[in-house]
Amino acid sequence: MRSVEIGKLPLEAGGGLPDVTMAYECWGTLNPEGSNGVLIQHALTGSTHVSRGDSEEDGWWEGLVGPGEVIDTNRYFVVAANMLGGCYGTTGPSSIAADGAPYGSRFPFVTIRDSVQAEARLADKLGITSWHAVIGGSMGGARALEWAVTFPERVQRCAVVAACAASTAEQIAFAQAQVLAIRQDPNFAGGDYYDGAAPTLGLGLARRIAHITYRSEAEMGARFGRSVQPGEDPLGHARLRPVPGGSVAGRYQVESYLDHQARKLVTRFDANSYVAITEALMSHDVTRGRGSLVESLARAADVEFLVAAVNSDRLYFPAQSEELAAALPGHVVVHRIDSGIGHDGFLTEVDTVGELLRESFFTE
Repeated sequence: MRSVEIGKLPLEAGGGLPDVTMAYECWGTLNPEGSNGVLIQHALTGSTHVSRGDSEEDGWWEGLVGPGEVIDTNRYFVVAANMLGGCYGTTGPSSIAADGAPYGSRFPFVTIRDSVQAEARLADKLGITSWHAVIGGSMGGARALEWAVTFPERVQRCAVVAACAASTAEQIAFAQAQVLAIRQDPNFAGGDYYDGAAPTLGLGLARRIAHITYRSEAEMGARFGRSVQPGEDPLGHARLRPVPGGSVAGRYQVESYLDHQARKLVTRFDANSYVAITEALMSHDVTRGRGSLVESLARAADVEFLVAAVNSDRLYFPAQSEELAAALPGHVVVHRIDSGIGHDGFLTEVDTVGELLRESFFTE
C-alpha cells in the first residue's frame, strides 16, 4: 500500500475536502510515455488488493494481474486506488481532520465523480498521461464508466462489468435499507462513534441485506435449501428471542452463512465508510448534467468499450448492460459471464473475465 497527497479537492455537492490522501497499490513499471497504465476499480467494500504481488495474501482478482498473466505486469503498470470515502487509506470518515479528531459525522457527501476527480489527481502524481485501460466491476464499473466520460482523452479502453449507466430505483431501495440499518444502530451516534463501541450490529445487517442481492436464488437454493445448521433447531420458541450478535437461535444454514458474511465485514470495514460509499453509489448517474444517455456517452466516442454482464445477476440485470451498450458510440456487444452465482460472478469467474479482457484489450 502506498499513498499520495493530492491537496484540496472540490466536491460535486459543493464545498471541498482539504488535504486529501489517495491510497493505492501498483504492480509493474510505467513506461516513459506514461501510457501503459491500467486502472482497476474495486467494488463497494473491496480494496486495492487486486493481486497478491509480493505479499502473502491473494487478491480479489487473483490470477488476472501479474507477470505473464492476462494483464501482464511485465508490460503494463497496474494501479488500484481506494475510493474516496473509504477506510483503506484514502481520505474517508475515519481519517483524522485538521483538528486532530476523526471526521465522523462531519465527512461531506461525495459522489462517484468526486472519486474519479481524485483518481485523476493521483494519475497526475504518478505521471500517467493516458490509461491503456480502466477496468471495473459493480461499483468499480460505475467508476470506470465515469472515467471514460469525464476524461475521454485520458482513457484508451474502458471495461464496465456487472454495472450500469445509473443506479436504478431498485438498487437505491436496496441501498437505503442497508444505510438505515447502520444509522439506526444505537451505537452509530450520528456517525461519531470512534471513541466508543462501533455500530457492528447495523453494519452486519447491512452486509446481510447486500449479500442477498449479490447471490442468486438458484445458488442459495442449491447450496443451502431448507437445511438446518448442524446442532441447531429452527422449530422452537427460542427463535422469537434475541441472541447476542444480532442473529437468531436455531438457524437454517443460509442464516448461518449470512451471519458469517456479516462477521467478516465488521472486522475489516468502517460503518461510516459503508454509508458514504453506498450513498455515492446511489448517486451514480452518468447522464447527470450531460443530457440524454446517448448524448452523455458521445463524449467517449474515441474510447474502446467492453461491456459484460453476469447471466444470473439480480442486482445489476443484464438488460441494464444492454441498455448501456446500445447507447454507446459505435457497435458494442454485451458479453455474458455464464455463472449461476449471481452478481458476485464478476468476482468468482476470474478466468472468464480474463479471457474477455485478453480478447479485447490485451491481445499480443
